[in-house]
Amino acid sequence: MKHSITSLAAIGFVALMSQSASATETLKIGTDLTYPPYNYLDGKDAAGFDAEFMRLITKEMSATPTFMDTRFANLIMGVNLKQFDVIASTLYVTPERAKQIEYIPYMTTGGVLLALKGGSFKPQKPEELCGKKVSSIQSAAWISKLKIVSETYCAKQGLAAIDVREFPTSPEASQAVLSHAVDAQFEDAGVAKAAADKSGKLTLTSNIIYPVVVGLAVKKGNTELAQSLKSAISKAETTPEYKSLLAKYSVATPSEAEITAALNGTL
Repeated sequence: MKHSITSLAAIGFVALMSQSASATETLKIGTDLTYPPYNYLDGKDAAGFDAEFMRLITKEMSATPTFMDTRFANLIMGVNLKQFDVIASTLYVTPERAKQIEYIPYMTTGGVLLALKGGSFKPQKPEELCGKKVSSIQSAAWISKLKIVSETYCAKQGLAAIDVREFPTSPEASQAVLSHAVDAQFEDAGVAKAAADKSGKLTLTSNIIYPVVVGLAVKKGNTELAQSLKSAISKAETTPEYKSLLAKYSVATPSEAEITAALNGTL
């Protein structure tokens, strides 16, 4: 999920506290709460996979999680400027991002295509997007992959490039499809299914195209926190709550081979 550099004033922080009587410290978590089912607001509380996951992890750390609602394109900047301690926001692992932050991989998922349920355009693979307008959440990892398809396939076939339109949030990208401003949307599989179910007018038109590893992220050099998170995840993985959480969201724990491939850009 290249990152735009905006002023700190543009980062909309909303602190959402989860209370714990036994907690001894606070862990500030940057997350984009416009990305159901992984990250969203339920009333005034952070909800979704990442919120549930981080509550399990911080319990193992004897810490209180504070979720800070931050648009996706500002997350890496925010953690590097110490506006929060860790990113937990369905952040895909890429070699480019690994140069900017320290990853703690914890999940696998992937991207799919969405289009109008009643429309005639039902793309099943990226090569069908040549000359089409495609919406996406801003700074998503698959944008660079679609650019490669434009350069290595569309251009050689004499076809127009894929016209990717970036939006601050996933719901806005979905709305662009619904309003006929774009032909299709590229989105994470879980988020896409939630959008299709909610609207009733969108449909998933492809299987997972780009399988990905997802990671938490901390500021480079913050080795102590990274190790604490890794240790807490290892402990949480042995609990029934963790296994139930993976099943609830139909995601999996990445293998070492998958993590290595993601960091090398070969997944």
